[in-house]
Amino acid sequence: MVEEIVMAGVSLAAAGAVYVMAAARVVKQYERGVVLRLGKLTSAPRPPGFTMIIPAVDRMRKVNMQIVTMPVPAQEGITHDNVTVRVDAVVYFKVVDAAEAVVKVEDYRFAVSQVAQTSLRSIIGKSDLDDLLSNREKLNQGLEVMIDSPALGWGVQIDRVEIKDVSLPETMKRSMARQAEATRDRRARVINADAELQASKKLAEAAQAMSDQPAALQLRLLQTVVAVAAEKNSTLVLPFPVELLRFLERSGLQAQAQTEAYEQRRPAAEPRSASAPVSATAPAPGSDAAAVLEELPEAEDLP
Repeated sequence: MVEEIVMAGVSLAAAGAVYVMAAARVVKQYERGVVLRLGKLTSAPRPPGFTMIIPAVDRMRKVNMQIVTMPVPAQEGITHDNVTVRVDAVVYFKVVDAAEAVVKVEDYRFAVSQVAQTSLRSIIGKSDLDDLLSNREKLNQGLEVMIDSPALGWGVQIDRVEIKDVSLPETMKRSMARQAEATRDRRARVINADAELQASKKLAEAAQAMSDQPAALQLRLLQTVVAVAAEKNSTLVLPFPVELLRFLERSGLQAQAQTEAYEQRRPAAEPRSASAPVSATAPAPGSDAAAVLEELPEAEDLP
């Protein structure tokens, strides 16, 4: 009798252990357990921790509540300004209602992926090439709204959408490179012209200052000679200042004027010398030169 009771107890304990092993479930912290009893949603999703279900009657499906990173395959399309591009993106989403994610849609990951690809093609056709390249924040927001609208009914919330890369044809890349080069060349020309204008203004101011002070030109000449000599050149080109040339010119004009005045006064002195008595003796050597020197006017008489 005792043996029968012991055997019954052992059998009952074994059956209970088997039941517990079949019914016990552990839900992780980042998961929620959706229980379907005979194919029907019975209650709210099970929270994290240890839980029990009825074996052979209940089916529990664990749903991950973490943010999922899903790459969107590259989609090729034609932009609004008729440029063929290839764009790929990445979608960040999470499940906010585990029951709807299990009941409302067969595979919420696949559904979000297909909606993301369709929305990406649509956003390519509505946008220009410049928007795809430079105004991605606005396109990301529009793409997020387009994907989030149907996903809310599946218990899924789109956290963020980012356009990763925009691939252009080689011909378009070369055209954009030429455009950028032309823009840089235009900027360089404008900057160079502005520099020339500023330099010309400064040179004009310097020339005006030197014209007021002629000594400044001489100092500038000496500075130039020092700068050239510092390079250890074998040939030194020394420019003559304009003031020096003008001084030489004025000196030549004064000498020419003195010569002309002397030539004009010489004929008036010749008759006086002719009235003098002529000596019968031969003049001594050098007497003609002495007479000429005596007849020359003094330096004070010259104009």
